[in-house]
Amino acid sequence: MDNDQIINDLKEIITPYTDHKEALETLTENTDLLIDLKINSANLVDIILDIEEKFGIEIDNDSMTKMINVKETIAVIKEKLAANAG
Repeated sequence: MDNDQIINDLKEIITPYTDHKEALETLTENTDLLIDLKINSANLVDIILDIEEKFGIEIDNDSMTKMINVKETIAVIKEKLAANAG
């Protein structure tokens, strides 16, 4: 799965949790979930749960703390997908 596909999936997952649609439309690997999209910590947990469901992965607490921007979120998703495949 490539980064563009993951970003598209993330946009779909994040949409209900942010009112900052312009930042969402221009989402890149450098987008900060908390600062740019104004997602609060409670909604970030919901997003992570949705990511787990969408990708069929489990995200541990250590990985969860890394997921504050899109680049790190993609890295965690790819890491967990690779672990499941192996």
